[in-house]
Amino acid sequence: MLPSSSSSSTPAELPFSPSPTLVDSRRPISLSEYSKVRKLLLLLLFCLAQFLDAFNNSALFSAIPQIAAELHMTTSETVWLISAYQLTFAAFLLLSGRISDVYSPKWSFVAGTAALGVLSIIAGFMNNKVGLLVFRALCGIAGACTIPSALNLIVHLFPKHQEQSRALGIFGGTGAVANVLGLVIGAILTQYASWRWVFWFAAVIVIPVSGMCVFLIPKDAASGSEIIIENGVKVEKAKGLDAIGVSVLTAAMILFIFAITSGSSSGWATALVLAPLIISVFMMVFFFWYERRIPVEKAALPPRLWFYPNFAVLFGVALVPYFWWTTGFLLFTSLWQDVFGWQPIVSALHFLPIGLLALPAMPYAGSLSHMFGLKPTILSGFLLLCVATPPLAFASRPSLYFPLVIPGFLLGTLGCTILYANTGVAMFQATPPRMAGTVGAIFNSALQLGSAVGVAAVTSIETSIEAKVGSRSYKGRAASYWFLFAIVVLATLSVLVFFRHRDPKVVAVLESGEEAVVSGPQPESEAPITFQIEERPHHDPSRPGLTHQMTDGTLTPASESNEKKEDPNTEFNEKQEEVKTEAVARDSPV
Repeated sequence: MLPSSSSSSTPAELPFSPSPTLVDSRRPISLSEYSKVRKLLLLLLFCLAQFLDAFNNSALFSAIPQIAAELHMTTSETVWLISAYQLTFAAFLLLSGRISDVYSPKWSFVAGTAALGVLSIIAGFMNNKVGLLVFRALCGIAGACTIPSALNLIVHLFPKHQEQSRALGIFGGTGAVANVLGLVIGAILTQYASWRWVFWFAAVIVIPVSGMCVFLIPKDAASGSEIIIENGVKVEKAKGLDAIGVSVLTAAMILFIFAITSGSSSGWATALVLAPLIISVFMMVFFFWYERRIPVEKAALPPRLWFYPNFAVLFGVALVPYFWWTTGFLLFTSLWQDVFGWQPIVSALHFLPIGLLALPAMPYAGSLSHMFGLKPTILSGFLLLCVATPPLAFASRPSLYFPLVIPGFLLGTLGCTILYANTGVAMFQATPPRMAGTVGAIFNSALQLGSAVGVAAVTSIETSIEAKVGSRSYKGRAASYWFLFAIVVLATLSVLVFFRHRDPKVVAVLESGEEAVVSGPQPESEAPITFQIEERPHHDPSRPGLTHQMTDGTLTPASESNEKKEDPNTEFNEKQEEVKTEAVARDSPV
């Protein structure tokens, strides 16, 4: 709706200008105004999508032996049953996040869930290994469309700090539970039905979710589009997608994850690993060089994003939770089934302590930073991991499950839960809500990247040691856990050194919906960072946004800049006044 330049005339009375192009920054539908029941129902649907994204990987662990036997797959080929999904999922997250920010997160989510359901049905009918791997990769692309858009919608559904922390905690906890329940459900389906039902089970859940969201989510929810009024016609125009940037980064991510995934099976010195690894590094360098030279509002991953408070440190922290969990699943699944001879269902049930603790802990873990501060909360999570990891390096016998493995699982899961919940919330709160899709994609990319790199590193360490001492020895697994412990200690020290205290004024401004201009060490080609919580549909000259300037981490009022700042709607109102004048001159009704 166009703002009227006079109180005596309503917008309906004003004709559109026949010549100039005017822009109306339309306020998105406020999801936060929904009823509590509708909010919770939408959150449940988003959590089901998160559940299935994690389920798609964990459920296949129990089905891999049956799939390998039926489709005649080698051991190195079965690795790609997991990696094909993980590779495309992680690589397409940023593209998906950008689409949900630029266009509509609703349709990104609906299309992703619908495609995931259809592709899962087809994958269940595959009778050859190549076709199955291709559809696993396509399922990863579809799954990548659901997470950033779901996070975007959750952030707008629950804008308040505590509500948002709890909602994101529940969303994250669903993924942690799915990792464990996926093992159990996958084992049951494989043992009593067929491995094909692992795919069909996902389709049975996700297709109804897609259909319900078509009606429950408004058309323009959290859309990043603008209304362009050109020659009297309203046209919806999206912000720049940055096709070149997202294409280059997506290709780089695919090559990088392919290289580190192939390293453990093909050898790190082979051309199959080195060529994509080197190319991916050069492509990433080109990507960041290119992003610095295009307008900030069009960049897929603006370089200034890394200058938001502690954003780079939080990205590093986000690498750890899935790394820790995936290492446990990988090492103990093979130990319990291949060495101890346990049935898949028995092995899966031994992971239940992780899910039983993660689900109730996640919703409340995100509130700890509000009570104790973000840095102490993150450090407490790392401290729990430091205590939990060493005992797992000694769990070489079945009799040590209760004295060593369960305490390690419980403490480690609590630590990962604290890191997951508070890191995600902190990244969203350090950045503008209009970037929620992109930030959600970056957060989940860090989680997946940590998992992929962790699996590659742990597998390489275990394989190299077992080649000397045999696969039934626990030495390879013990060395892998000591490597994980070293990573946790290094991450803890990084937070101690590099994590800076957030100025309370910064937090207050970001959470209040006002505007803040942040200056400091930034790329020379970029303007100061502006945080804008879009709570008002139009600029109101009588209520100018509170502007602060931050230098070296301190936020101070900059009222002078407000006084000098030109009203962004001045030109717009002048155009409307011209329209009215011309109409009166023609004796036309205004």
